[in-house]
Order: sequence, then structure tokens, then C-alpha cells
Amino acid sequence: HCNFEYDFCGWKQDENDDFDWNLRTSSTARLGTGPATDHTLQEPSGHYIFIKSSFFQLPGQKARISSPVLSRRNKNCKVCECGIIFYYHMYGAHIGSLIVYQRTTLKQERILLNLTGNQGNFWQHRALILTGNGNEDFQVVFEGIAGKGPKDGIALDDLTFSREC
Repeated sequence: HCNFEYDFCGWKQDENDDFDWNLRTSSTARLGTGPATDHTLQEPSGHYIFIKSSFFQLPGQKARISSPVLSRRNKNCKVCECGIIFYYHMYGAHIGSLIVYQRTTLKQERILLNLTGNQGNFWQHRALILTGNGNEDFQVVFEGIAGKGPKDGIALDDLTFSREC
């Protein structure tokens, strides 16, 4: 589980992207960019990770962050459903996209979720099942794609893997 209150909890910025996800609070955000509070504490001082479209990022540029390497190998269960639950906030007239991938250790990527455009000015949650034959380790990758609006951004909080992972 990662609530980003202290650090990135082992999540790593990808090197093959255009810019980075940033750890931040709503109290340090400029008005009109991002959520009013984090999801965990429901307070402006609570932390989450965020990308925003700005003059420094061109529309279409990507920021990627990847989980620690996970394994579906579990001798104690015959049919284990490894999954991730997370909260996201995507608000703005010219918001970009949030794409979630499952990436194998051989760097093969499969899209689990693709959200584009304004999703509302509130935290929403998703639960995704991570698939595979159980023999290959993998990572989950969150990719934020910059939109056209300078105040528009994408936030993530409370990323939680199930015990089966």
C-alpha cells in the first residue's frame, strides 16, 4: 500500500519518459490545479502524486511511474486474483490521459485502463485484476499524458495491491 505521505514507497520514475510525477500536497498547489485534498487524509496537507500540463510540457508528453516488481507465484492458492486498487483525480477542460499498464520483466506491456478527458472534480477509485500465467514477474505502470490546459492535471493516491500479489 502506498499513500505517498512520506515518499514514493518503492515506486520509481521511468527513465524512458518526458517528465516526472511529483509528490505534493494541495496546500502547495496553485489554485485551480489538482484536488483540494488528498484521498488518504482528506486534508490539504495530505500527499499524493501529480502531473500537470504546463508551459514546460507539450501536449502528448508522458510521465511514467512503475511499481516494484511483483510476483503471482503463490503455492497456497490454486486460483489467486492479484489486483490493484487506486484512486485518481482528473479534472480540467483540456486534461490529457491516464493509462495503466501491466509490464512483464521482458518489457512487454498490456493496457489495463485508458482514461482520457475530464473525469470530474473528485477522487474516484478503480480496481484492476492483474493477469498472467503466474510464472513471470511483472510491474504496474501508470502513465500520465499531458493535455493542452495549463491548469489541468492528473493525481493518484492510495495505490494498494492485494495480498495475492
